[in-house]
Amino acid sequence: MSGMFNSIDVSASGMTLQRRKMDVVAQNLANVETTRTKDGGPYQRKRVTVSEAEESVPFQTAMTQAKTKLYRTDTRHIPSSPKNSKGMVELSEARGQEVDDPASNYRLVHDPDHPDADENGFVKMPDIEIVSEMVDMMAASRAYEANTTAILTAKEMAKNALEI
Repeated sequence: MSGMFNSIDVSASGMTLQRRKMDVVAQNLANVETTRTKDGGPYQRKRVTVSEAEESVPFQTAMTQAKTKLYRTDTRHIPSSPKNSKGMVELSEARGQEVDDPASNYRLVHDPDHPDADENGFVKMPDIEIVSEMVDMMAASRAYEANTTAILTAKEMAKNALEI
């Protein structure tokens, strides 16, 4: 049964990641005209970087990779040499971290009446492309839906297995 729940866990971490991406896109869109932040300059576009979560190692994998050998106190215990299970699948979760986009800068807009305009009448505006933000949001939304479908499918499979 745990194999079915593993797929749900992986899809749930994917849903969390995609929701975080949508939150960052919404934050970027909300700040598309923010010329002054607490750091002093225009808002800098944010994005989510994705990496594999290192801390989510299955228990059996951690035990087989451990340097110390376990002593057998009973003959019925697991032997000291690990047995390979053909059914074991290594699964990992994806983690996202919100970072400032290093490629993001600012664009100059001529608006002499703006309170943040320089002596030449130019204002530093965030370099955020609304169309590319919407594309990012649509991609995150589709990935979220795919993970939802995977969870629903795993749930249906578990339900069908219980009916046998």
